[in-house]
Amino acid sequence: MSRYSPSEIEPKWQAAWDAAGTFRAERDESRPKYYVLEMFPYPSGRIHIGHVRNYTMGDVIARYKKARGFNVLHPMGWDAFGMPAENAAMASGGHPQDWTYKNIAEMKAQMKPLGWSLDWSRELATCDPEYYGQQQALFIDMLEKGLVYRKNAVVNWDPVDMTVLANEQVIDGKGWRSGAEVERRELTQWFFRISDYSEELLAALDRLDNWPAKVKLMQANWIGRSRGLQFAFGMTEAHGNFDRIEVYTTRPDTLMGASFVAVSPDHPLARQLERERADVAAYCAEARKGGTTEEALETAEKTGFDTGLTVRHPFDTGWELPVWIANFILMDYGTGAIFGCPAHDQRDLDFARKYGLPVASTFEPAEVTGDYAAPEEGAAAYVPPKDQPVRYVRLIAGDEVQTGADGVEAAIAFCEANGVGRGVTKYRLRDWGLSRQRFWGCPIPVIHCEACGVVPEAKENLPVELPYDVSFGIPGNPLDRHPTWRNVKCPRCGGDAQRETDTMDTFVDSSWYFARFTAPNADTPTVAEDAGYWMNVDQYIGGIEHAILHLLYSRFFARAMHQTGHLPESAIEPFDALFTQGMVTHAIFRTEDAAGRAVYHFPEDVELRDGGAFLKDGTAVEIIPSAKMSKSKKNVVDPDDIVRDYGADTARWFVLSDSPPERDVEWTAAGADAAQKHLARVWRVALDAAEAEEGQGPGDADLRRTLHRAIHDVTMGLESFGFNAAIAKLYALTTALQKSDAGGTARREAAGVLAQLMAPFTPHLAEEVWAALGRDGLIADAPWPEADPALLTDDSVTLPIQVNGKRRSEVTVPKDMGKGEIEALVMADEAVQRALAGQPVKKLIVVPGRIVNVVA
Repeated sequence: MSRYSPSEIEPKWQAAWDAAGTFRAERDESRPKYYVLEMFPYPSGRIHIGHVRNYTMGDVIARYKKARGFNVLHPMGWDAFGMPAENAAMASGGHPQDWTYKNIAEMKAQMKPLGWSLDWSRELATCDPEYYGQQQALFIDMLEKGLVYRKNAVVNWDPVDMTVLANEQVIDGKGWRSGAEVERRELTQWFFRISDYSEELLAALDRLDNWPAKVKLMQANWIGRSRGLQFAFGMTEAHGNFDRIEVYTTRPDTLMGASFVAVSPDHPLARQLERERADVAAYCAEARKGGTTEEALETAEKTGFDTGLTVRHPFDTGWELPVWIANFILMDYGTGAIFGCPAHDQRDLDFARKYGLPVASTFEPAEVTGDYAAPEEGAAAYVPPKDQPVRYVRLIAGDEVQTGADGVEAAIAFCEANGVGRGVTKYRLRDWGLSRQRFWGCPIPVIHCEACGVVPEAKENLPVELPYDVSFGIPGNPLDRHPTWRNVKCPRCGGDAQRETDTMDTFVDSSWYFARFTAPNADTPTVAEDAGYWMNVDQYIGGIEHAILHLLYSRFFARAMHQTGHLPESAIEPFDALFTQGMVTHAIFRTEDAAGRAVYHFPEDVELRDGGAFLKDGTAVEIIPSAKMSKSKKNVVDPDDIVRDYGADTARWFVLSDSPPERDVEWTAAGADAAQKHLARVWRVALDAAEAEEGQGPGDADLRRTLHRAIHDVTMGLESFGFNAAIAKLYALTTALQKSDAGGTARREAAGVLAQLMAPFTPHLAEEVWAALGRDGLIADAPWPEADPALLTDDSVTLPIQVNGKRRSEVTVPKDMGKGEIEALVMADEAVQRALAGQPVKKLIVVPGRIVNVVA
């Protein structure tokens, strides 16, 4: 090949890898393993340039570790269940199974030309019965261990998608896909007991040394450990079975500033009152229209209903507080009831001002010396950080100056000493509700029998497969309307029974796929020998958007799988190292129509010239730089087009070369052009070296020194995820090889090592160079080059030469050369003599190891 032609070489080497089974992983106890995994994609139908960057990062690591002698597992699968497929089927009259597998085929066809070193023999999709049948087996095992249970719960209900939504799927009170106003409903749901692991999941974060600090902080905040006081307000007059209201508070030091007690609309007391009173029922129904997330409750307008009931303050039986029902209280956090201290909580203050409730301070700024008044109308609540000293002005926490944290502990001790409650630790993390009222998900493998109750399906009957003959013409879950699938015999008594028609939250599917990859075709969820060898995932790569739920659920599932005998104890933290990559962005090209509405244009429809952007008809286009790619904004880049126009290696090189991998990178045509030109230069330089005659040259030593420094630096870059830094060293090595006056032997050696160092990034070009040099076998199977330590230390130094303050030349000299010898070399330099133009030298200053200044 005389010129670099990606379209010619890339399919050739992909076929060679496939024929050789180069990336097929087999358990081999005699070799160290390395498991690299990228978060698997949802089969939406097209991969995007963000996928290219994400999977190329994993591929670079996988190829590098293979060259270092590791037995590498690098699999690929599909997170294939979920509402988009079902919604698409409802819109088109098709079936979500057909839609999903069609998209998988299209995306796989896009992935193959990019040359990723994936073991496709382990490919799985979570909608494969072989996969979700083993997930059902896991569910049954977890049910037997008490890790799964069923209860009534208040949930987010999307009235359009007609399903339960997780808190995280409620955005500004609306369903994340339908946009419908979410309602609160009480339904019987299945739950995983993840909250039982709250402290363990929190404490173990400290041992995840190779996780980003920001991810660990996000998980810690989500688990939300808090220390507080649980106690009860006695009711002044019992109401039915209620003679007290249990409260949990993290600020017991504000108890002497209590103004009211409030309960959730879903609190048992509120439930009883709404059965008795129409006005309470009307308020609770309206309050339940909001979402159940803390964010939704925090941002919603605060409303309340005065029940007319009162409770007594625990330290003053003559002090009565009104009991309200309020829309901003979560039933599933604490006890579903709070006391309000408006002076020191902004939400409570807003509520108190709205309903004319009293406001009284319990502490004041430490520097205040006179009387301290409660916040005036329009002023904010006084809420200092817990580590800031304050002066307590009520007796419960003492009247001395201390921090809020110390005040809380003092208040807990005081309350316990006086028989008012007890100090407890609680967690924000709630049990994981997994029931979804949708078709396209893993069926929950239980059967409801009037005689036997809830009975798990017999394992020999797994998988419980989804039926194909369903209709989506009527809203709701078609499994509810499918009598031949729904109606079954009880596996325990043989009587008539019905299947559970709820399916599992799709987060379940992605919470154990990494373990299934170790034995994807086994007739059990995992195989002990394979899981023991391949787990843990040594390097996990994915977006920061999955920092909380997916990773937290996976950590829980690994523990559950250990408890049920499917993973070793060493795998309860499944991901040894985590890397969260930045996005690939692209400029947005925008014009306006006659009505002033935005019109967006695809990059291929825009010409960049004369410092601006123009449509083909000459219309000027506004450029919005470096924006997140969006189909609606048309600033997307199709990987198929990139491979066709530039080649896979150019795409791989560019997305990793332009910025650190944790930061965003902007895709530009100019950048892609430059990357392709450089790879063409690499080919020319390597081809020149391949055709050079064997022999020595004056630059042999310098080239070898440069080469081994590059081996060291590129290796360090790969070990630290410094891909862009490693690529910078490869640019420099290419230039050094191009300019070198070394002999053919040294140049051929350098070209071979250059190919090896580039192989993780540009594997097709590397293979072509390797073959052109006459090397045996595939470069994908070649060992990684080792740097010679003796060649990493420089015996010489290059000194820039300035004449009258301007750099004119440079001189390379041994580090131990004397000052006089350096001066002689400088004065003999032709560039220096031209700059002096016959002027006498007044000063010649040699700064050892740094610079030479000549002053005329």
